[in-house]
Amino acid sequence: MRPQLPVTGAWRPGDPPGRRQFARLATDRPFVLEGGGMLRDVELAYETWGELSPTGDNAVLVCHALTGDSHAAGELGGGHATPGWWDTIIGPGKAIDTNRWFVVCVNVLGGCQGTTGPASPHPDDHKPYGSRHPVVTIRDMVRAEAVVANHVGVQRWLAVVGGSMGGMQVLEWGVMFPERVRSLVPIATTLAASAQQIAWWSTGRRTIRLDPRWNGGDYYDAEPGAGPSEGLAMARMVSQITFRSEDLFTDRFGREVVEPIEGFELWQRFEVERYLEYHGDKLARRFDANSYLLLTKAMDLHDLGRARGGMDNAVRRITAPSLVMGVDSDFLYPTYQQETIAGALLGNGVDVRYVEINSPHGHDGFLLEHDQVGEQLHDFLLEVEKSDD
Repeated sequence: MRPQLPVTGAWRPGDPPGRRQFARLATDRPFVLEGGGMLRDVELAYETWGELSPTGDNAVLVCHALTGDSHAAGELGGGHATPGWWDTIIGPGKAIDTNRWFVVCVNVLGGCQGTTGPASPHPDDHKPYGSRHPVVTIRDMVRAEAVVANHVGVQRWLAVVGGSMGGMQVLEWGVMFPERVRSLVPIATTLAASAQQIAWWSTGRRTIRLDPRWNGGDYYDAEPGAGPSEGLAMARMVSQITFRSEDLFTDRFGREVVEPIEGFELWQRFEVERYLEYHGDKLARRFDANSYLLLTKAMDLHDLGRARGGMDNAVRRITAPSLVMGVDSDFLYPTYQQETIAGALLGNGVDVRYVEINSPHGHDGFLLEHDQVGEQLHDFLLEVEKSDD
């Protein structure tokens, strides 16, 4: 029998903070979002590693992907449901060496691990925002991250680094704040969401909407087991298929079955089904359905050229040397999209390098191939650090 899943896996005020620190935004006037919505009294959760140099020139911003959070490095426990999502990359003596560089990671606006999002208390009545939370975009996230940069005393990042949704933030930093970034590292991402990417994410959102326990987004007062965990788990199962490659699924699972097939029954499972169910339930324990809706929508809305006179005009604003990385087996964000990023930057005279990571893991290769990714990151950061500015 499956254990009851929580109504939400969101971090709430009063929960152990772990390594989280907090900055405040919009305490005296509303934070107006790109889509016209507004937020007040915004909390921004972030974590840091290492020390900022006296000149403030050694800071690296690491931007997380869809279901990541500010806990990019460190152990699980004490308020953190999982180990750091890039713990193999960030730390003393590691690729992003925290003995050398000051690293910051911010939970994005609309998230569910400390930064204001749908599960957070609304300032008017202190009940969760739920359906009242407005749509956010990647640009809104970056503007909030700029507030954290000011809060920790960083005027200019040595590098802004991130994969997938994090890579979208990296590109927006280059366009929105070119004077505040010395270099950029977008990984496994795109200049604008494609039709197929929108199709995948919108399918996941629909599975959540069709869960009757979603209740239009207002489910936080439900009893354990009575929230939209099934819809969220299903959405994750759909996305998990896109995160890994066909070869990986074939090599790992083949046609192996969970229940013996002796006469056919409708719900007999193959091992790959059990794998997907495991990942669906795992996410439902640590994430929030409404945040999943908001953040996948933000990814679909990602278009560097929107309201900027087109893509060419937007890309011209990026001047920082860049390391662009793709994963050769990536089905969700195929490498032609990273090649397009590199080509667009090169065409505008930017010092850019394109690197392709060899991995059987598909899109998640940027999280799992820590040796390849880490080596490229470390060498690039050293080059930027030593270069004339």
